[in-house]
Amino acid sequence: MGCDLFSLATPGVAGLQPYYPGKPTDELERELGLRDIIKLASNENPLGPGSRAKNIVSTVANLSRYPDGNGYALKQVLAAYHGVDTDQLTLGNGSSDVLELVARTFVTSQHQVVFSKYAFAIYTLVTQAIGAEAIVVPALDWGHDLHAMLVAVTEKTRLMFVANPNNPTGTWSDSKSLRTLLESIPEQMIIVVDEAYYDYVTNPDYASCMDWLDTFPNLVVTRTFSKAYGLAGLRIGYAVSHPDVADMMNRVRQPFNVNSIALRAAAAALDDREHIEKSIKVNCDGMQQMEQAFDSMGLHYIPSQGNFICVDLQQPGMEVYNRLLHHGIIVRPVANYDMPNHLRITVGLEDENARLISVFAKVLSE
Repeated sequence: MGCDLFSLATPGVAGLQPYYPGKPTDELERELGLRDIIKLASNENPLGPGSRAKNIVSTVANLSRYPDGNGYALKQVLAAYHGVDTDQLTLGNGSSDVLELVARTFVTSQHQVVFSKYAFAIYTLVTQAIGAEAIVVPALDWGHDLHAMLVAVTEKTRLMFVANPNNPTGTWSDSKSLRTLLESIPEQMIIVVDEAYYDYVTNPDYASCMDWLDTFPNLVVTRTFSKAYGLAGLRIGYAVSHPDVADMMNRVRQPFNVNSIALRAAAAALDDREHIEKSIKVNCDGMQQMEQAFDSMGLHYIPSQGNFICVDLQQPGMEVYNRLLHHGIIVRPVANYDMPNHLRITVGLEDENARLISVFAKVLSE
């Protein structure tokens, strides 16, 4: 073939590196012939979905028909849950979908997008794909330096992403600092507060921005059903915003971007408070289990408000990651976040955490 097909891509897309998800368990089985693998790499709920969501999945009919493109039933449930109007909601194929929708709706190649170093990789991907200029602000103690992010705003800035809590570091922004940021940014730009890990937060100085939507019309809050609700495989998330912002985003949103099973399972999962409370307790107990183990090993870690913990190994993380794979344990290297000596480890069930801790100690002594 004489044509260079890569040259046909837009400059932003041609320069992208693909997003690599955590290694699937069946892939490791094929590669090393292992069984009894535990995956602590992708920040999934180790309990899986609750019984209400499972029951929905097993009874959905009419799969030959397109889903409700407006997501009417789920929006009714979400609106009641958050105390908002349905015209403030935008549904997505996971919260990553709505993050991209915000960027594609409001940002062009003539604009800037501000976000923190070590922030969620999707912010970089969508910014570069659009051809916008990414303003990456140095982190403060691995987390967002909100004052520095405000200082970085120029007249060309159209969008700012704030992950609270942040992935992959687990850091969070306190309510006072976040409120000050929202009060200070120009009205002519959009600020997205990504609250994918909101359900796991235990710090009393944390505040959800959902409560501030009426005050700041340029605020967009995103949530997901992939984490605490255990529906990662169904890919469903959403944004809550001013109705005008949601109207614009829904014009860009692809028709039928959320499937029928996801729509019904999410509505059931939102109402399953018993499962959510159990999931949060499992995470709190597991986080304490891991922190105590890493303390006893003399390992430094970043205090986390998510369902994962980032551990500093003081050596290349990829080498330890590969050794763990041979023991049937999948965690997440984060060298792509410029954190080559860290591994991000998802909190699992008690026995999974115990196995990880035992193998971890052996691997580090090899």
